[in-house]
Amino acid sequence: MKNISILGSTGSIGVNTLDIVARNPSRFKVVALAAGRNLSLFKRQIDKFGPEIVSVIDDEHAGKLREMLGYPVVPKILSGDSGYREVASWKKTDMVVSAISGAAGLPPTIEAIDAGKDIALANKETMVMAGELVIARAASRGVNIIPVDSEHGAIFQCLKGHNKKEVKRLVLTASGGPFLNLPLERFASISLDDALQHPNWEMGRKITIDSASMMNKGLEIIEARWLFDMNIDKIDVCVHPQSIVHSMVEYIDGSVIAQMGVPDMRGPISYALSYPERLQGAVETLDLCSVGALEFMSPDSGKFPALELAYAAAGKGGSAPAALNASNEVAVGAFIEGKIRFVDIALIVKEVLDSHRTKEINRVEDVLDADCRGRARAREVIEKRMIS
Repeated sequence: MKNISILGSTGSIGVNTLDIVARNPSRFKVVALAAGRNLSLFKRQIDKFGPEIVSVIDDEHAGKLREMLGYPVVPKILSGDSGYREVASWKKTDMVVSAISGAAGLPPTIEAIDAGKDIALANKETMVMAGELVIARAASRGVNIIPVDSEHGAIFQCLKGHNKKEVKRLVLTASGGPFLNLPLERFASISLDDALQHPNWEMGRKITIDSASMMNKGLEIIEARWLFDMNIDKIDVCVHPQSIVHSMVEYIDGSVIAQMGVPDMRGPISYALSYPERLQGAVETLDLCSVGALEFMSPDSGKFPALELAYAAAGKGGSAPAALNASNEVAVGAFIEGKIRFVDIALIVKEVLDSHRTKEINRVEDVLDADCRGRARAREVIEKRMIS
């Protein structure tokens, strides 16, 4: 029996994780949950899985949750950053599913590592912002980090049983999102509803918009660099609209090993939870004959400049990736609020990166400082664009 804590239980990764737990009650037990503001769903999760400790975004929501539970409260209810950190380091936990979206997922993930908990990592920002620190910290404490992103989960599997020194390159696949075939001249009129119409995956709003801009893939490039200790020039992106091939590893003899499956996040989640074993029937069987043709193409940098921005930030190193992530989060938020256009997201990130003074990252505090500076600069750029 493996005891699980979930950071971000009401998001898409959290919901799918709990579905896997419910299907395998003899394998997993939920002991701690953390969520944001979706209290109605969170209450249902608490009632069903009976965690010992839970946390929400702030004191106000914690108070509302106590009222909603309406009986002598069994789980300990916490709130805010300290609450998330306590959920992440709960004494009975064996594995923490890190699925809080954005930079907010970094501190509790660090807390879980420091407490010696294995990590099922869905929060890519943790690696983007502080990959070198996180990997070193996990190694020093004997903590396993198992990727949950479908792409990194695929590479993780493709590397197993092979000599890492014989790897030529990693190939991250990308669906291309809803705008793969949209002419560039129409990008200026993309609406929020347009950006949220992902053709293959069901994800939260921020990640869906990142997928539409391909910033999601840019962040995954940086994440892969640290997860697999691979130089950035050995990590490529290939557009694959069907999302059947989740990623590939090419070896020095020209052999390419691909991991395939139906586009269902329960696949990589189940493998991360049960590693090194596999769970029976985690996802539907893949019928390649029914799928038919599989397409592959190079990404269009004219339509999707976010990829080049990610490569540039990775090349600069230090605090640059944290600034990239911070400015993108702020810009995506502004797009959701209707303050800027979709095409402005990459322009804002570029302006922040161009003006960012890169510093070394030696401590978590350095990462948080870079994040703060990146957000402040992005807000300045957005304000100027709104005024003009």
